[in-house]
Amino acid sequence: MERMGKADTHVHTNYSGYNKLGPLRFPESVIDPSVQVDLARKNGIDVLCITDHNEVAGGFVAEKYAKKFDDIEIVVGDEVMTDQGEIIGLWLTEKVKKFLSPEETVDIIHEQGGLAIAPHPFSVHVDGIQEKIFELPLEGIEILNGGHPDRYSNMFAKKVSEMYPGRWATTSGSDAHSVYTAGFNWTEFEGRTAEEFRKAILNKKTVAVGEPAPVLGQVQWSMDVVAGGQKMLKKSLRHELEEIEDNYLVQRINEIPDVLKALGIVGGYMYRFPPVSMFATLLSTMYLRHKASVALKNIDERTEKVKALIEEMKKNGI
Repeated sequence: MERMGKADTHVHTNYSGYNKLGPLRFPESVIDPSVQVDLARKNGIDVLCITDHNEVAGGFVAEKYAKKFDDIEIVVGDEVMTDQGEIIGLWLTEKVKKFLSPEETVDIIHEQGGLAIAPHPFSVHVDGIQEKIFELPLEGIEILNGGHPDRYSNMFAKKVSEMYPGRWATTSGSDAHSVYTAGFNWTEFEGRTAEEFRKAILNKKTVAVGEPAPVLGQVQWSMDVVAGGQKMLKKSLRHELEEIEDNYLVQRINEIPDVLKALGIVGGYMYRFPPVSMFATLLSTMYLRHKASVALKNIDERTEKVKALIEEMKKNGI
């Protein structure tokens, strides 16, 4: 029997910009789109969806690079921040403006001929759209996100999808921001091509496979972005960091005053010192456990509310 096709529906590159943690600023990813393509081929991925934060340029770079291979296709996507959480658009032709309402965002995705997926909808630590999924004409929801090793987020998304079978296609995306968090989970479908994958989503015949990346992989990602950020800061200090069109991370680093670049480099070395990174791992693990524990205490009540929402939708023929 021929194997099912494999798609990674949620992958980031260095076009994803940077994030904030209090006074700290750090890159979301320092991985070139071509590296993500090479890694996906190594992992047997047939369809790779590049879904940078509020940007499609990395997807087009990956698409151009992948044309030299006959064993992988790229879907250009965008993980868009709405005013109520994130929505992924796949098969896009241009980026979607951020901070619009979820309704406006999905409409724009559909106007481009794209499909709308809710990533990590019930996440306890990043921006999912939660019960808003019931109000939107989404093609799919992500029930397995590789960046969520906690006991709640993926479990509840899967539970909700099973409570309303046939409502959405179910997907599994690595949410990989580095080479250390890819390859642990994917979405299976009949066929091998991007067009066959699109049909599988529309026909709700996708299968979420795998498991989240281990916490160690997430820590390796943090070390990766710190080391990569340091390299970029050093190049920028020497005026050797060339501007890249639509790459906000590079643009932002070149705009930083030199004294802050130097402080960032020193701070990076402090973070990469083993006791500090080990302490960061411990804190991250404790934080995820706490958030999951709080959510699990209320799971029965939330489940009943979801059941009521589903029954109401069914009564209204939705």
